[in-house]
Amino acid sequence: MEGYILGGRNIPEHIFKRRFVNRNGKGALSDFERLFRKNFITEKDLERISLWGANCVRVPFNYRLIEEKPYKYSKKGIQILRRLLSRAGKYNLKVILDLHAGPGAQNADWHSDSSGNALLWERKSFQDRAFSLWQFLAEEFKGNPAVAGFDLLNEPVVEKKQVSSLIKFYKKLIRKIREADRDRLLFVEGNLWAQEIDFLSELLSDKVKISIHTYQPLDFTFNFRRFYHYPGGVSGVEWSKSVLKKSLEHYKKFSDKYSTELFAGEFGVNYRNGHFGELAWLEDILSLFKEWKFSWTYWTYKAVSGSVFPDGIMQYLENPAWVKREGPVPGWENYIEMWPKLSKEIIASLRTENFFPAEGSLEVLKKYFSMD
Repeated sequence: MEGYILGGRNIPEHIFKRRFVNRNGKGALSDFERLFRKNFITEKDLERISLWGANCVRVPFNYRLIEEKPYKYSKKGIQILRRLLSRAGKYNLKVILDLHAGPGAQNADWHSDSSGNALLWERKSFQDRAFSLWQFLAEEFKGNPAVAGFDLLNEPVVEKKQVSSLIKFYKKLIRKIREADRDRLLFVEGNLWAQEIDFLSELLSDKVKISIHTYQPLDFTFNFRRFYHYPGGVSGVEWSKSVLKKSLEHYKKFSDKYSTELFAGEFGVNYRNGHFGELAWLEDILSLFKEWKFSWTYWTYKAVSGSVFPDGIMQYLENPAWVKREGPVPGWENYIEMWPKLSKEIIASLRTENFFPAEGSLEVLKKYFSMD
């Protein structure tokens, strides 16, 4: 759960849930989690994605879904992933399981469920729990045909002097997984939110690939600075397809140098109904991935429509009391106070039948979904 995807502030998921429990109790939180998972992504969503022509979905999960206590794992969490894989397989979709929030947090941002520190790099105990978690998952899903691969750690961030520690972490993690499954495809992400990858070359093999994330130029794609247009001037640079290509060309050189296909695990753009060139940006970056033979997954499938961040292909446009874009506090934090009286309405609003497609983005994506 990410705040902006649910129309609100980007507070860590565990903070939201703690406040939910303080107000409504553990039983209510259990009900919310169950109903959220039952309604936010359903079998119909997977069927829809397949009908668009896509063949793979990257599914982020928080380690807390699987780890009940250190080294003790949740049968319920595994059942949730197994059900997802079964449904995906029904529609010929492969699944990349993405550890989006690791033990202790791999960066200081909300999307790693961090309170402001990346403790994974400070405490060996957290790293050991990450090794054990992935080894457990590798054993659980060994031979499962719906699993395209494991994305081992979303967007790690370490200081440059710690890069060797990140390599050491990946090497040990890969070794632990290989004790359970020698054949599973593994994706490793570079430093600084999966942007810096040159130091990862020694990890490459037929079954280990590099995943990159790119949202350049950020002030445009995230709409942090209003009224920028693509192609056009963004933060002092005249952006065009040639400039976009140049900004990404080091990835192509890496791919050529090591004869390896890269996976663009995240890229996306805030949708403004096509009025600011966001569809031209999407067309240009997809055409580059096509030219360079990069695989890719778009971020993200669905979200409460907002003015910043790369929002969903499917968008929630209404403004009920629990979305409350006018504030003072918008989005999911309103669930906490309103849950006792409005739980049915809140859950109903999360179903994709109440979302609308970002038609322009969808048409561009469908064009490239259908390409070999």
